[in-house]
Amino acid sequence: MIVDIIMPKMGESIMEGTILRWLKQPGERIERDENLLEISTDKVDTEVPAPESGILVEHLYKENDIVEVGKVIARLETDANAEVNPSAPVEKKEEPKQEAPVKEEVKEPVAEVKEEPVSGGTRFYSPLVLSIAKQEGIAISELETIPGTGMEGRVTKKDILEYLKTRGTVKAPVAQAKTPEAAPAKAGKPSAKPELPKMQIDYNEEGISVLEFDNVRQKMAEHMVASVGISPHVNAIAEVDLTNVEKARNKMKAEFEVKEGFKLTYMPFIAEAVIKALKDFPLVNSIIDDSSAPFKAIMRSKVNLGMAVAMENGGLIVPVIKNADGMNLTGIARNITDLGKRARIKKLTLDEIQGGTFTISNYGVFGNIIGTMIINQPQVAILGVGAVKKRPAVLSTDDGDFVVIKPMVYLTLSFDHRLIDGALGGSFVMRVAHYLENYQV
Repeated sequence: MIVDIIMPKMGESIMEGTILRWLKQPGERIERDENLLEISTDKVDTEVPAPESGILVEHLYKENDIVEVGKVIARLETDANAEVNPSAPVEKKEEPKQEAPVKEEVKEPVAEVKEEPVSGGTRFYSPLVLSIAKQEGIAISELETIPGTGMEGRVTKKDILEYLKTRGTVKAPVAQAKTPEAAPAKAGKPSAKPELPKMQIDYNEEGISVLEFDNVRQKMAEHMVASVGISPHVNAIAEVDLTNVEKARNKMKAEFEVKEGFKLTYMPFIAEAVIKALKDFPLVNSIIDDSSAPFKAIMRSKVNLGMAVAMENGGLIVPVIKNADGMNLTGIARNITDLGKRARIKKLTLDEIQGGTFTISNYGVFGNIIGTMIINQPQVAILGVGAVKKRPAVLSTDDGDFVVIKPMVYLTLSFDHRLIDGALGGSFVMRVAHYLENYQV
């Protein structure tokens, strides 16, 4: 029996992955759960295991190919006699060539504009639409000509798929998009942004060095640019007194380190307060479906808490603590420590980097006290945590005001203004502050 092996889904906002390396070649035997290939996305480099035991029949994509999630990338022969039939893989290996013309026919009409970037333009496009456009070779000039049925004329997934049905036989839109006469058709809309001059770089100049983006860094850059284009970012900042948290931590830390084998930091306390606040404000624990108008906010009853981790070789990854709202302080601390360690050495599973509903970014570990973050799409908010510093603060008593030294931290909430207004965003971050300032063991 032939089993199709597909490109796995590695996160809600991830629509494609890059094949880094095939670990098995056609004709070789592979056991169930043995690693078949290595893939990369903007979130993680990981290995994909074989779903069944058998003989690998064929690769449908080469190394470094970018493949859409859900596409068949290889085929496996699981019949018992496959192992003793060495000619089978060779014969079947020729089959993909029959499918090759189908893929080429779709992309052929846009060969003359393939160098144009699929970005920018006079309209915003969702990551899904941009991904489909990139996969099908649709240049930005052609994308601009597709009528949109979404809010404010935005092109939806349905629009671009309908367009692709006739695109193979109708070449006119591409040609028209490149002619000066097409410009008047956009009357009443802002003119296209002027193209920036191409950078003139002398790579032989003395004293310069070049760092080429690896796949993880490249995907992260694309994900961040898309997030800024999708979500209008707004920030709310709270100054938080951690005196009560400090007392609880000092009381618990010696016994905690003996039992657990690692130190108790401030982060589990902050994560616990965030989880409580998300339960109070469930709209912040949601994602936006903007694939068609009207948009929809999808709220989750469970809290899957993402914790941004800086990689040792650069880049960022966000492992997810699943069902964090069902854990106590110790359980949260264990997960933060375990996922953080394995994230830095790329030992996370696919399930551990997807399904997040809210993210915390602790830039305070580098000594920074205030920062603003980019939302981890398709979530609607992200909390930044600054460094805990002892600062002078005013203590009001019946006998007057006094200046005292307190452990203080700044929390910054970046949120999507399409769903969360200033009142909700401000209330949420102050609720987190309330739980921390009134912490009791």
